[in-house]
Amino acid sequence: MEKVTMADVARAAGVSKSTVSQYLNKRYEYMGEKTRQKIEEAIKTLGYQPNFLARSLKQKRTSFIGIIVANITHYFSTEVSRAIEDFFHQHDLQAIVCNADDDPEKEKKYIEMLRAKQVDGLIIFPTGQNHDLYKNMVEQGYPVVFMDRKVEESLNVFSILTDNTESTYKAVQRFIDKGHKHIAFVVQPLRVSTRLDRLEGYKRALNDAGIEINPDYIVEADIPDMKAKLERLFSMELKPTALFAANDRAFMAVVEFLKEKKIQLGEDLELIVFDNIPFAHLLDTPISFIIQPAREMGFKAAELLYGQIKQEDRTPEVFVFPSKMI
Repeated sequence: MEKVTMADVARAAGVSKSTVSQYLNKRYEYMGEKTRQKIEEAIKTLGYQPNFLARSLKQKRTSFIGIIVANITHYFSTEVSRAIEDFFHQHDLQAIVCNADDDPEKEKKYIEMLRAKQVDGLIIFPTGQNHDLYKNMVEQGYPVVFMDRKVEESLNVFSILTDNTESTYKAVQRFIDKGHKHIAFVVQPLRVSTRLDRLEGYKRALNDAGIEINPDYIVEADIPDMKAKLERLFSMELKPTALFAANDRAFMAVVEFLKEKKIQLGEDLELIVFDNIPFAHLLDTPISFIIQPAREMGFKAAELLYGQIKQEDRTPEVFVFPSKMI
């Protein structure tokens, strides 16, 4: 079957190729409703599919953007990605989502692959380990926004963050105000800025309250190894009476362990989680959550990237969104 061309559509609709091109690019200003209907009918009848590759070469844009998330299993990442996709859908750009698994090598491959495919820009939840790649993008003026995590301060790049240290500080302070002195902190390996910032908030709150930091109360482990470390934590003579889970995956590991050990939340242990949990409102258990404004953060990242794609003149800056306790 021969490929249907724009010229075929123009002939069938009785208009010029340039009119069909204007229709495809949604430039309807000087086009009557009858003309639009004729072109639409011709496209449907002929089964015409626009050549996006040819259009991107002509416009020097592909109308694709890339999102590289650290770990798609984090609900926060899913919420942010959805907001970004919604924004660009309104502007006729498509989003490609890639999952780096917090792996610098995988992140590097995705950045190189997406740039080779000439996507118009990238929104990255950075591992923080690909300094040369980040620097190269910034120096070339390539449209990029960093989400959720900090990179080296010398890079002049748009970044979207939440107040990780301050929110964690307030949460631990809340534990202390309720009389807790044995407070645990559970987190995956401290390789990224969000986890480090939350740990900093935890330590600062204890220091300011004059409570000695017990390194045995800081559980740092990959998810498969977390259960064993929690076992050691709750085998201590002075068991924690309060626990701060640094994100949703740590929270799930903690809750699974507590259920297995029949440790009662609200009676034996008080829990605060830093992350967006989709089913939080369904829980009867007394748990507090620190919620990030994921949708607002995603829209802001998309807006900043779109401005760069449109070559708007704007100085890069860091936007910090406040979280709230629920």
